[in-house]
Amino acid sequence: MLGIRAVRLLLGQLLPLCLPSAIVRLALDLAGIILAAAGLGYLGLGARPPMAEWGAMIADGMQVIFDQWWIAAIPGAAILLASLAFNLLGDGLRDILEPQHD
Repeated sequence: MLGIRAVRLLLGQLLPLCLPSAIVRLALDLAGIILAAAGLGYLGLGARPPMAEWGAMIADGMQVIFDQWWIAAIPGAAILLASLAFNLLGDGLRDILEPQHD
């Protein structure tokens, strides 16, 4: 490694070792990001009202939860399915990209 350039060392040796773990970590963290964004939207700290946001939709649906339950349930189900999908995607990518992990 004495005569190798830094760019070649990073791209040829380190990146192939780190990239699979980074991809898996990103896929698994996306579920947490979705939950955090929905929680902030529910509290009113997310995107402003012209933008559609699942947490804000649930907060709006809580006012009529006993009469029209689906207004809050459908965005909640979307959050659940999106989080589950990213968790399953991350788990599948971990099985494919990191075969030594048990």
